[in-house]
Amino acid sequence: MILAVDIGNTETMIGLFEGREVLDSWRIATERHRTGDEIALTLRGLLDARFHADSWPIERGVIASVVPRLDRSWMEAFARLDLPLAVVDAGSALPIRLEVDEPASVGADRIVNTLAVSMLHGRDAIVVDLGTATTFDCITAEGTFLGGVIAPGPRLGVDQLTDRSSKLPSIDLRQPDRVIGHSTVPALESGVFWSIVDGIDGIVRRILAEWKPRQALVLATGGLAPLVAPNCTTVEAVDPFLTLRGLACADELLSAAAGRTAAGRNL
Repeated sequence: MILAVDIGNTETMIGLFEGREVLDSWRIATERHRTGDEIALTLRGLLDARFHADSWPIERGVIASVVPRLDRSWMEAFARLDLPLAVVDAGSALPIRLEVDEPASVGADRIVNTLAVSMLHGRDAIVVDLGTATTFDCITAEGTFLGGVIAPGPRLGVDQLTDRSSKLPSIDLRQPDRVIGHSTVPALESGVFWSIVDGIDGIVRRILAEWKPRQALVLATGGLAPLVAPNCTTVEAVDPFLTLRGLACADELLSAAAGRTAAGRNL
């Protein structure tokens, strides 16, 4: 078993994998000042509750991070737990291409999504990742990241609207019962939700018109994908664990490469 960790700006997803199968998952807040000891205690608590034992059948971990200041803390945490750790970034030896102007600036999550699309779907794809930002990744079936779009995420838009409008209340993001609201809260819920849905559909259509891929799969991921994506006419599938699955694929490839290297040294 392995632990795959996707460190995002707002939340961190942790997945327990057996091969490419998700056995369990946890979502915790991303706190930028957490120490390695604090993260190790959190992981220990989650794993102790999962296995109800003094030891866990976990071989190693693999992480992708868009919060560089936390990378060292996570490495220290895995060292505390005596688990080897691989960090996936633009320099990792993976069978993907970053066909963009600044490859080193591509986020680790987008790198891992590219790998997941190539290995698990084998189709041209647009990955719509609904996180702190909503990103649209254009990925070829062969595993080339062509670039994409970055837009404000669903919660960011809600928070900015209510923070800057003194008479508008804070709301939870949910699918409204109807489009036309008959009071402030329902009107706000409708406007926020449907602007997100229609914004996704609009950007996807513009990408398709410009890119002209071969029967592209439009795949949504991220914590809010199950709520938002089913209402999007352009989205074909939803996989909240796509990035974690990509990390499991990365671990598979990197571990195999390390094994071949070790075997070569022993010859």
